[in-house]
Amino acid sequence: MVDSHYDVIIIGTGAGGGTLAYKLAPSGKKILVLERGNFLPREKANWDSHQIFKKERYRTTEVWYDKHGKAIRPLTHYYVGGNTKFYGGALFRFRENDFNRVIHKEGISPEWPLKYQDFAPYYTQAEKLYEVHSQQGLDPTEPQITEGYPFPPISHEPYIQEINDALKDKNLHPFYLPLGIKLNEANRFLSSCIRCETCDGFPCFLNAKSDADINCVRPAVAYENLTLITQAKVIRLHTNTSGREVTGVETEIAGKQYIFSGDIVVLACGAINSAVLLLKSANDTHPNGLANSSNLVGRNYMAHKFGVVIALSTKANPTVFQKTIGVNDFYWGEKDFPYPMGSIQLLGNINKDRVAANAPPFTPGIIAEKIANHSVSWLLITEDLPDPKNRVQVKGEQITIEYTNNNEQPFNRFIQRWISVLKSIKLNSQKGHFSVFMPQKMSLKDVGHQCGTCRFGENPETSVLDINCRTHDVDNLYVVDGSFFPSSTALNPSLTIMANALRVGEHLLERMS
Repeated sequence: MVDSHYDVIIIGTGAGGGTLAYKLAPSGKKILVLERGNFLPREKANWDSHQIFKKERYRTTEVWYDKHGKAIRPLTHYYVGGNTKFYGGALFRFRENDFNRVIHKEGISPEWPLKYQDFAPYYTQAEKLYEVHSQQGLDPTEPQITEGYPFPPISHEPYIQEINDALKDKNLHPFYLPLGIKLNEANRFLSSCIRCETCDGFPCFLNAKSDADINCVRPAVAYENLTLITQAKVIRLHTNTSGREVTGVETEIAGKQYIFSGDIVVLACGAINSAVLLLKSANDTHPNGLANSSNLVGRNYMAHKFGVVIALSTKANPTVFQKTIGVNDFYWGEKDFPYPMGSIQLLGNINKDRVAANAPPFTPGIIAEKIANHSVSWLLITEDLPDPKNRVQVKGEQITIEYTNNNEQPFNRFIQRWISVLKSIKLNSQKGHFSVFMPQKMSLKDVGHQCGTCRFGENPETSVLDINCRTHDVDNLYVVDGSFFPSSTALNPSLTIMANALRVGEHLLERMS
């Protein structure tokens, strides 16, 4: 920390920042990576559902607030690798039409300034970097993929294979989820992954999940020109008198203040915290927040409309690794509802601790265990439409998320439509069927798919970033997390954030050369 000037400073190590660090590390440029958290400890609690879901061992203790002033404990984590340490590893490419203007039942999803073809080569690079397993040709909405997936699909266990076949009998098109995981089913001696039941929502004790920490940050820190400082919280960005250049990155480390400088500064704090940092960095030249001449920093916050459908059968579910099926037949709607509805994917196993964490108070343990042992859980994602009134704000030191639900009609229809499908299928070998359903909608605290707070575009009046994710107002300031999304689509955002980081990294290498 003695030499405080760098060619590039990257703030954050998640899907965006970690991937960018990996891309830039071989350049020989002097790079500083700042992460507010530490490396996540490898310990027995990594696989302890009681510690993770009941005691919330790894979750931030931060408190945010909703538009009514009610406290929110956000479901987010501050570690090297960010939220990818806990994600399920579902790494989807957005569909070609997701980049176009799309009419929804309750609004419009705007056109992106770049198209699928602009991201396609970087999707390919990201899939290789994050070791994505899947199979082409099964998903009817699948975009063009020229090279195919780098690894074969993760196989279905017998009970899940029955569900897969039953869905096909209903003329649906289930497919293998594209998963970033270090599993070699052909040779278990070469496999880091042991295909356990503590994957989706858990950190991996074996480092067998393809997360930004393991796949990107750790290879990057092997280069002598890259310095990683953990437990370093950036609290403010300083500019020169013209406001056109960031000259200082004010950082708190072990209770002391440091100011680092860099030719290029990149925010990758997550869509909420990147917006917060820009807003907190207001100065005389940028009175409404840094890079905020458009008054759009923090606006158009999106995080998807999530629903979980827990389907119960009289027959026990013996599956260990469950998260292998996706269904996109309703992504663009259906015959009598010509509006997008969304995507469906299996979730990892739920056990009694996970059920109890979301059940009404005083639910008996035996009930929670019965539900866990006889259930299959599905995640339904409907697009969250951008709305400038849905925004991240800073009031003093208080972070507020002002959010009003939208796109509710297709979301509700989607949940009921999927329940009707599950009711109709039969599981042959066990002569079972799903007869009890527990739909749950996730709330404002579920920020894992956060995006949209610094959208990119060509017009400085209607966007915060240009098409290379550089702020229109500040020449050496970039943002490479999900902030840049003009729309949320109805698919997991991680792969698009990773692909974009590789794309922006290529631009930065050209700029620095």
